[in-house]
Amino acid sequence: MALDREPGLDAALSAGRLDLTKSSATPDMPVGRRLRIERRALALNVAIGDIAGVLDLTAVTEALTGFADYALDTAIRAAIEERTPGEVPHGFVGIALGKQGSGELNYSSDIDPILLFDPETLPRRAREEPEEAAVRIGKRVVELLQARDGDGYVLRVDLRLRPSPEITPIVLPVDAAIGYYEAQALPWERAAFIRARAAAGDIALGQRFLDAVRPFVWRRALDFGAIGEIRGISRRIRDHHAQGQVFGAGYDLKRGRGGIREAEFFAQIHQLIHGGRDPALRAPATREALARLAAAGWIDPDDAAILIDGYTVLRTIEHRVQMIDDRQTHRLPTGDALERVAKLHGLDDSRALLEALAPHVAGIGRIYDALDDDVRPAFSHDAVTLEDDLARAGFSDAAAARQRIETWRSAAYPALRSPAAREALEAVLPTLVPALATAPVPQAALLRLDALLERLPSAINIFRLLEARPGLATLLATILSHAPTLADDLGRRPDLLDGLIDATAFDPVGDVASLMATMRAHETGGDYQARLDHVRRVVGERRFALGAQIVAGIADPLDVAAGYARVAEAAIGVLADATIAEFARAHGVVPGSELVILALGRMGGAMLTHASDLDLIYLFTGSFTAESDGAKPLGATLYYNRLAQRLTAALSVATPAGPLYQIDTRLRPSGGQGPLVVTLDSFARYQREDAWTWEHMALTRARPVFGSADARAAVSAVIAAVLGGARPSRDIVADAVAMRAEMAAHKPPRGELDAKLLPGGLVDLEFAVHVVQLVRRVGLHPNLGSAIDDLVGQGLLPAEMRAAHDLLTRLLVTLRLVAPDSQVPGPATQALVARALGLADWTAVVATLATTRQEVERTWQELTRG
Repeated sequence: MALDREPGLDAALSAGRLDLTKSSATPDMPVGRRLRIERRALALNVAIGDIAGVLDLTAVTEALTGFADYALDTAIRAAIEERTPGEVPHGFVGIALGKQGSGELNYSSDIDPILLFDPETLPRRAREEPEEAAVRIGKRVVELLQARDGDGYVLRVDLRLRPSPEITPIVLPVDAAIGYYEAQALPWERAAFIRARAAAGDIALGQRFLDAVRPFVWRRALDFGAIGEIRGISRRIRDHHAQGQVFGAGYDLKRGRGGIREAEFFAQIHQLIHGGRDPALRAPATREALARLAAAGWIDPDDAAILIDGYTVLRTIEHRVQMIDDRQTHRLPTGDALERVAKLHGLDDSRALLEALAPHVAGIGRIYDALDDDVRPAFSHDAVTLEDDLARAGFSDAAAARQRIETWRSAAYPALRSPAAREALEAVLPTLVPALATAPVPQAALLRLDALLERLPSAINIFRLLEARPGLATLLATILSHAPTLADDLGRRPDLLDGLIDATAFDPVGDVASLMATMRAHETGGDYQARLDHVRRVVGERRFALGAQIVAGIADPLDVAAGYARVAEAAIGVLADATIAEFARAHGVVPGSELVILALGRMGGAMLTHASDLDLIYLFTGSFTAESDGAKPLGATLYYNRLAQRLTAALSVATPAGPLYQIDTRLRPSGGQGPLVVTLDSFARYQREDAWTWEHMALTRARPVFGSADARAAVSAVIAAVLGGARPSRDIVADAVAMRAEMAAHKPPRGELDAKLLPGGLVDLEFAVHVVQLVRRVGLHPNLGSAIDDLVGQGLLPAEMRAAHDLLTRLLVTLRLVAPDSQVPGPATQALVARALGLADWTAVVATLATTRQEVERTWQELTRG
């Protein structure tokens, strides 16, 4: 009896204690024998706790996995010590995959590690090549774990999950492995690495490897082609293990339809889709992953509960099967053996066991089968038939649509030349064609999609995404119909469409703090360049989603404008922090001093458009005579001017992740002729003594967007003092009239809908507000709408000016997306604009705009004629 070989364990159990660390092994035993005895004792201990109900499934799998990690680590250390006594066991790591990686090992599990080494740090003998030493260490590790004797064995080791196992050595150089996963890895390997973990040996080396390959596993761009590959693996498993597919005696608990593997694959498929964008979903354990996916809204909570419960029951029965003779099997036995399994689980007989399992197997199978999309009919390649099909789909100009599709099928564009791309095109046409045909402007949508495909390096992913999410195809057709600005963004970054599959993309963007947290949540181990890229991706996605909200008619353009501004402020904060930290590595910091960023214009007023640039002024607190404390010290003025140059580049220069913002710093003291950064004292003195009226008008929209609370308060106090009267006495009205005339002469309206520059447009309204603010020294709020409310409340502006502000701002924000040239759009887009402005139709838009402009122009004239 097994307990006879572990007298200490028998005594502990007799005393009512379950001690998972208890065994008859002693430290002076050879490593291999000690591990075998420890493993035997642990398996016995855990099995008793399992059957007695003391240990649940989580505790069982954690105990078995913990021992596997310990045994692998012990074997690695022993193998290195045997060859190079006294050497620190660096440069060799075991990366756990599969159930070991996820902490879910069963009683008879293999372990599936990938063994890696670092040629620079691996201990080796004199005149021994690192590769030779690594393979010998690896072979000894396997021998220690797999050798059998009267005490059994430690673990079965399967090294076939490494790259190209048929031709590669059993231990790989870490850099070669990184190169493989970055360039050649297959979709199933991505799924395998969901559960990867540095488990034994040089953990720091393993973590470096995992950090390097993380972008390969967790791709921000959704890869529905990879999902299809995983579904294909599942179908091949069903075919290969056909005998175990039918439920009943002999059923394969792991590979059968509705079995353990399908619950795991269901979780992994959804993790691959969404985990690249949401790190919280990257849980390696199956049940935890399912729970997180449900909590995030990606899978149905009822389905998650069915999968979790079913997985728990199936794994528990799998353990019962394996407890008998320590068998490496996942099949239910037949005959009397099945009766013994049932009784081991506390049931009366095998019939009761099968009845308990049946609903769980059926539930998992049903949910997993639902992942297969229904087969859609293909579109004909015959020109006449295709044109008839397109006409039936709803295209009024079916001939033009046929010509476009024939162009795509001819592989005229680079994105459509590979067999995989053409296969993806045929698969998506049944989804895409109806969406385009029923779009608000079908021909515009078709032509803009054609232009998009012409520019893309690859179209596979966007086709697979649209095939998998038909509702997204409809939204894409709407965007292409109305919004050339968003279509151009997609041409540069087709992955922007990925963000719209999340329903929260159509919620208002969060506050600045939550946006900053998202922008900071980049991959661990990322450098400064990675931070720049990550912020650009997040900003691009948020701006695109905000624009899509207007096109879809689900958000007020005023709310969208405020959202654009919060996104920009968060980007400034995150990139300023990152740039300061990067700059300080070489130059340190200036003691008692800090950078402050002042926003003006639309950014200062916290109301941006999709195309707005950012008007910024850089200041620093403290003395200009100070010096930084780094290895390469700089005087404060030079320090902050170089820092601001770096920050401007961080906010504006295009990277592989795309562009960010245009930065305009010409509103700083002395304009383009002055230094990029000045002290707060210099800024205050300039504003009090030398600034012109136009600079004080700009100052009415000034708002600190970066800096400590104390620094922001100090800047705000300076602004309040200047606007409150601490400035030169000038004829504000005359200066404003001259400036407006000069602007009208040099910057005329772009079109008949230019809500900004037309007479009676936003510029005239802004000038009127700023004149009243500076003359009366009241209503000093950087947000134009809030300032108007204050001034109307004091009887200094007509009440109609708030409605004028809202209409003109809504029109400006909307037209930047749908008519960036300010020309009259087509009828369908006219309806979109009317809806965005809250008006009945285009006639009402034209009439209300004309009335509003007259009211603004009249107000401006009355103020300036005094």
